[in-house]
Amino acid sequence: MPELVIPFAQEAIHYRPAKKGTPFLPGFPQELREAAQEKAYLAAYLNALPVNEIGIPAYYPKLERSLGKLARRNLIYPVKNGIFVHIYPDELSERDFYIVIEPTLGIHLNGLERDIELKLLEMAEEIGQAEADDRGQVFLDSLDKILTAERPSHKRKSKKIHVTKAELEAIRYTTLRDKVGVGALDPLLGDPYIEDISCSGLGSIFLEHKIFKSLKTSIVFTSHDELDAFVVWLGERIKQPVTLRNPIVDAVLPDGSRINIVYGRDITKRGSNFTIRKFAEEPLNILKLIEFGSINSMMAAYLWMAIEDDLNLFVSGETASGKTTLLNALTTFIKPDAKVVSIEDTPELQVPQENWLREVVKHMGAGKTGASVDMFDLLKAALRQRPDRILIGEIRGVEGNIAFQAMQTGHGVMATFHASSVEKLIQRLTGNPIDVPKTYIPNLDLVVIQMAVRGPNGGLLRRILSINEIVDYDPNSNSFSFVTAFRWRPDNDTFEFPAYMNSFLLEEKIARMRGYTEMNKRKIYDDLNKRARILEKLKGQNIEGFKELFQLMTEARRQGLID
Repeated sequence: MPELVIPFAQEAIHYRPAKKGTPFLPGFPQELREAAQEKAYLAAYLNALPVNEIGIPAYYPKLERSLGKLARRNLIYPVKNGIFVHIYPDELSERDFYIVIEPTLGIHLNGLERDIELKLLEMAEEIGQAEADDRGQVFLDSLDKILTAERPSHKRKSKKIHVTKAELEAIRYTTLRDKVGVGALDPLLGDPYIEDISCSGLGSIFLEHKIFKSLKTSIVFTSHDELDAFVVWLGERIKQPVTLRNPIVDAVLPDGSRINIVYGRDITKRGSNFTIRKFAEEPLNILKLIEFGSINSMMAAYLWMAIEDDLNLFVSGETASGKTTLLNALTTFIKPDAKVVSIEDTPELQVPQENWLREVVKHMGAGKTGASVDMFDLLKAALRQRPDRILIGEIRGVEGNIAFQAMQTGHGVMATFHASSVEKLIQRLTGNPIDVPKTYIPNLDLVVIQMAVRGPNGGLLRRILSINEIVDYDPNSNSFSFVTAFRWRPDNDTFEFPAYMNSFLLEEKIARMRGYTEMNKRKIYDDLNKRARILEKLKGQNIEGFKELFQLMTEARRQGLID
């Protein structure tokens, strides 16, 4: 297992009670002091902090995006299961520390772990028979039979192992973390503000934070043997073993996060490594993306109308540009009574519609039996399921050809794609191995280019660079025509609408489907403006949840407020 290395003397962390009359954590924020009174390990950590060097940390029960603008970060916030995180300033590095404050801090069991492990082995049959969802509680019940924090009685000696309350809490915590969870990575997976976790070999585990960006954790690997052992253990934990013969594994963690493991020093000179892309329990809704500046209300209203009228859309961009985040947010615009089929290599899409079939690729690794099922197979099967919408996690290969056949037969398709421009997207679609006939390309109505970019102040932003309408293909000149409906301005971080009163998609497709004639088709822009105003009004109501927004929009449709 990795070591915990914090940027001050760990010996200073102790659980001795404060002397009578001594103020409890003087100068610390009141809410933080209250939390520390409930959690002894938090109090022990705070008492050990070198506040003369770094200052007293602020406390935030919930983080706001605006905190990312702090020039100096020194703050604590809570995550799941009673764990706290300290963003600890490092004046000598571009990355601050991410310190997990957990019950194990300052606890030294002095070999007691072995005795506990032997006792648990005696209960292995009972533990092994437990259902996966119940295993955590079975482990805790087993520990209750083994340990006690009560003072031993002189009259009757207990057969249980006596520990202190702090030791008991630490043992219960580590047992769940290491035997039910994924070890030292568990608290990182429990932090909703983390996007990516990466180990690049020896040294700290790094992570990408939604608010504080790149950080280095207090979780450190100090030897190759230790790192290799952890990677092997992790592979076994997720039932995807890594070996010298099978050194690369792509898998899904129990919480839905994607993990890539590379094992050994034969193929990676810095040693074993792994990368985890966190799974969001509930996607960001479109109002949040408007609030963050990734898109504006007019663009969202435009996509809303296109999706509602079953037009085909690809969200395209580079890795970690926010493609899946945007596609998830856009699913709230699909009609509530639609039948939706999602097809993915790794499950990341989330759909609020009740009639949703979620289909995932099945890979057959070494030693497994059965048949593999790839994206191509799933997409062919989806066409026989009569869906109103087909969502594809990412088009990479020959399944792209089937996707365009689905468009040809009237199935609405939404997908992500890896390309940084419309031109490159068309090149990849029409080239090997996807090989979509060029005459099929105009069936794709919209291409949204999503990118991670530098804003005017130098910060990293996720923005829609452009929304593009595919118009036609000319076989004589072998060229494609498309219109840029919206584009991002990097100089002031705003969006332009060059296709206003000149949109091929709005005037020639959506207006026709909504019954407008050639004479009054530009009234479609009134509908567009109305929807943009609705989104602006909803944005002001502080609607947090993805499903909450969908339910509200469904009710608005039912009442005839949205036509």
